[in-house]
Amino acid sequence: MDVALIEAVEVEETGLQVRLPDGQQAYFNAWWLRDNCPTSFDAETRERVFDIFHHAETPRPEEAYLDSGTLVVRWAGEGHVSRYPLEMLASYADGKRRHDPADLPRRPWFADHYDAMTRVSHPALLEDAGERRRWMEALLIEGVAIVTDMPDSDEGLTRTAGLLGTIRPSFFGDYFDVRVHVNPTNLAYTSKALEMHTDVPAEELAPGIQYLHCRRNSVEGGRNLFLDGTAVANDLRREDPEAFRLLAETEVPFYKEHDTIDMRARQRVIELDHNGEVSGVTISQHLADIFDLPQRFMDAYYPALVKFGRMLQDDKYVMRFTLRAGECISFDNHRVVHGRAAYSATSGERYLRGTYTDRGELRGLYRAMVSEGRFK
Repeated sequence: MDVALIEAVEVEETGLQVRLPDGQQAYFNAWWLRDNCPTSFDAETRERVFDIFHHAETPRPEEAYLDSGTLVVRWAGEGHVSRYPLEMLASYADGKRRHDPADLPRRPWFADHYDAMTRVSHPALLEDAGERRRWMEALLIEGVAIVTDMPDSDEGLTRTAGLLGTIRPSFFGDYFDVRVHVNPTNLAYTSKALEMHTDVPAEELAPGIQYLHCRRNSVEGGRNLFLDGTAVANDLRREDPEAFRLLAETEVPFYKEHDTIDMRARQRVIELDHNGEVSGVTISQHLADIFDLPQRFMDAYYPALVKFGRMLQDDKYVMRFTLRAGECISFDNHRVVHGRAAYSATSGERYLRGTYTDRGELRGLYRAMVSEGRFK
């Protein structure tokens, strides 16, 4: 065994110093090393099968050395030998978050985005992995895309949403029908104007991806209103940092009470990701509960909320269009704020069928397809 290689590993009380191929000297905690021995993971399920909780004391290397690009550790008192590829160790040496292929940079958009919005054909999505990738990336980067050439059937929406995940029920059920109801339980089930909002904030974790499949639309009025909540929130951060801070740090209550339903949750109006960047918003005036916050605190909070709400109505941001029969708009419900103008219920027929899937499934499917080369 090469003496120089042996000296490339130094044993400390709580871990090892290891010289990586680029010459960097990196420290690795002993608990972490023992927990992440390649043998700790089942070869078929890829799940962890080693239980670090069985160790009462810090694992101690009896012997540690480098051999052909591998760190070899023999653990005292176990007789177990771990072999770590240095390439794997190098990716964790700096303590940075593991690379996420689905963490694509968000691209904000404004009122003029309609013509540039990503459009994908339903038949092509069923057959072409490249088209599915284009659709998924539009949802990850811009938060919105339109699926065209949809069949006029319930199954059409089920197949479309099923391409990105499992149908995610809400208190509306697996699906919901947006049209005039005789006894409406939601403003969407009337012909009245619908203020700018995100869906179902009264659930602890609101659904991530929403689909609205237009089956009929021959009424006067009822234009669709959509905007990018991250674009508005980013502008608020630049214009009024204190208002932004209040909306990003304060949880406010939302509710849905009707007959047998009593849903309650607290949400932050502006959502931040792990980098402190705006990842989305939660807003809904018709599902906002009475704020049970200190009255003096609301001296500052309400002006911030109202300022943001007025920005959500600004022509700079709001994309106005009419969804046509045979189109399905898909969008990130934690990012895209939507509403509807009032329409004349007697002037024709307007019927949209909706459902949800989760953002986590979209991201997970995207990662799997990228890593396995299934988009080619």
